[in-house]
Amino acid sequence: MPDESAISLPGLEAPPAAAAYRVLARKYRPASFDTLLGQQAMVQTLANAIARGRLAQAWLLTGVRGVGKTSTARIIAKTLNCIGPDGQGGPTISPCGVCEPCTAIAAGRHMDVVEMDAASNTGVDDVREIIEGVRYAAVSARYKIHIIDEVHMLSKQAFNALLKTLEEPPPGVKFIMATTEVNKVPATILSRCQRFDLKRIPAEMLATHFAAILEAEGVAFEADAVALVASAAEGSVRDGLSILDQAIAHSGEMITAATVRDMLGLADRGAVRALFGQVLAGDVPDMLAALGRQYDLGQDPAQLLRELLGLVHGITRQRMAPRRDPALSAEEQAALDGWAQALSFPRLSMLWQLLLKGLEEVSQAPVPLQAAEMALLRLCHAAELPDPGALIRQIQDAAPAGEPIVADRPPLANDRPPNATLPAPIQAKPPEAGTVPESFEALVALFRQHGESRLAHFLTDDIRPVAWQPQPALNARGVPRDAIQEIEQRLAEWTGKGLRIDWVSDGGGPTLRETEQAALAELEARMRVDPTVAALLTAFPDAELSPIKISA
Repeated sequence: MPDESAISLPGLEAPPAAAAYRVLARKYRPASFDTLLGQQAMVQTLANAIARGRLAQAWLLTGVRGVGKTSTARIIAKTLNCIGPDGQGGPTISPCGVCEPCTAIAAGRHMDVVEMDAASNTGVDDVREIIEGVRYAAVSARYKIHIIDEVHMLSKQAFNALLKTLEEPPPGVKFIMATTEVNKVPATILSRCQRFDLKRIPAEMLATHFAAILEAEGVAFEADAVALVASAAEGSVRDGLSILDQAIAHSGEMITAATVRDMLGLADRGAVRALFGQVLAGDVPDMLAALGRQYDLGQDPAQLLRELLGLVHGITRQRMAPRRDPALSAEEQAALDGWAQALSFPRLSMLWQLLLKGLEEVSQAPVPLQAAEMALLRLCHAAELPDPGALIRQIQDAAPAGEPIVADRPPLANDRPPNATLPAPIQAKPPEAGTVPESFEALVALFRQHGESRLAHFLTDDIRPVAWQPQPALNARGVPRDAIQEIEQRLAEWTGKGLRIDWVSDGGGPTLRETEQAALAELEARMRVDPTVAALLTAFPDAELSPIKISA
C-alpha cells in the first residue's frame, strides 16, 4: 500500500517549510523593565530596593489579566540573578539579557527559577514540594526563586502549609506570586508579602505600542483601527495583542477601522452618532430605519445600545471635564463638543438611565430588536419633553407667584406645621395616663398609642361622632357588638375610671376619615388652579397629579 503521508491532491502543492509562528503576545513579551508598559511606580520601588540592598523575601503581583504579572516575575528573577556580560555584575534593575542566568531564565530552563501554576497544582502536596526544595541552596544562581502563578487557586491547607516558609525563608530564597483575584488570598499571606498592584494600561499607550509592533511586522494600518483595538483591549496588553493578531489575519494587507469593527462586532461610530442625533431630534421614522440597517448588517442590538451608552458617557465627561481625546478624529471631537454644549447634565443623566434600562430589557427580551426599538422610542419621546427644571424657572419668571397651595385650608385632627405640603394622618395628642380623653380625636390617639390598630380603624372609618360634651355620643351603626365592648374594656383599663359613651344607630357627622379625605380633595382642587401647577399641566398635557394617599 502506498504511504498515506505521501499522497497529494491534484492541483495543490505542499507549502514550503517555515519557522514556527509565534503569536504577537509571546513574540513581544517584555524582557526588561524598559519594555514593560505602564508600571513605573513598581519599577521605581524595586530599583530603590536593589540600590539600598533592602530586598523583600516575597512579592505579590496583582492586577487584571494581561498587564504583565508573570512577565514581571521573570524580569525580577533576572534582575536578582543577572551577572552582567563580564560575569562580575550584581543585582540590577536593568538586567543585561545576555549572561547565562538571563538567557536561561528567559528560555524557562534555569533550574534555580521554579515556576508553578497554582491553578493546576492546588494541593498541600504541591506546596510541600516547594518547602522541601527551599532547603537546598541554589545550584548556580545568586537567588533561588519560586514563582507561583494564580496563587489564589491554592487550597486553604496549601496556604497554611506555606505560611512559615514564606515568613522566614532560608537565605537566598525568594518568592514571587501573581494573582488576578487578590481578594481570595488570605490576609496571613498578604501580610508576609510586598504587594504591587499592576495598573491597567491606558488606551493611548496601548495604541502607541501596537502601532510600533505593526511597523516592526511590516503591516500597514489605519490609526483609527489601532485605536479600536486599544479600546477593545480594556487595559490588557495580552488581550490587545491577541486582537491585533486576529486583525492581521482578518484584514490581509491593510488593517482598516472598518474591518476591525466588523471583526469585533462593533457598530460603525459614524452610524452610532447619526442614530443618536435622530433620537435627540425625535425623528422616529429615520431612527427606526437606521436601527434596522444596523441590524441587517449583523449588529447586535445590545451592542448598539452599549455604543450609545458609551457615547452618552463621553458627552457627559466632555461637558463636566472638557479634554481632547487623541483617539478621536476631528469630526468625532467636534460632535462631542457640540452635544456637550447643547445637552444639560439632567438631560444626559436621563438618557443614561433610559439606555441602561433599555439594555437590561434587550438582554432579557425574546426578540432583542423589538426591545431595542421600544427603548429608543422612549428616548425619542423623552427628547420632545421640555426640561422640567428649566420649565419651572421659566414659569416662575413669567407668571406672578400664586398663593401658597396650603394656605387657609381646613384644619385637620392633627395637622402638620404651617409649611407642610400635605395634611398629616389623623393623630391627635393622646391623654395623659389615668385621664379621660377630652375629644373624639384624643380617643383615637389613645388607641393608636396602645397599638390597637384594629379598634382605631373602627373609630376613624366606621364610627360617626354625634357629640362629645357634655355626654359622648357615637353612631356605631354597622360596627360589631364585640368591637364596641372591647373599646369600652380598653378604656376602663387605660383610664382607671372608664368613660360612659352613648352608642346610637343614627345621626352624627362624617367619620374622621371622610373629613380628612374631603380636606385632601379640596387641597388637590386648589393645587390644580395654582398658577405654577396649572402651567405645568398645560406644558405637559398627558401629565396627571399623583393620587394623594393617606397612611392609616
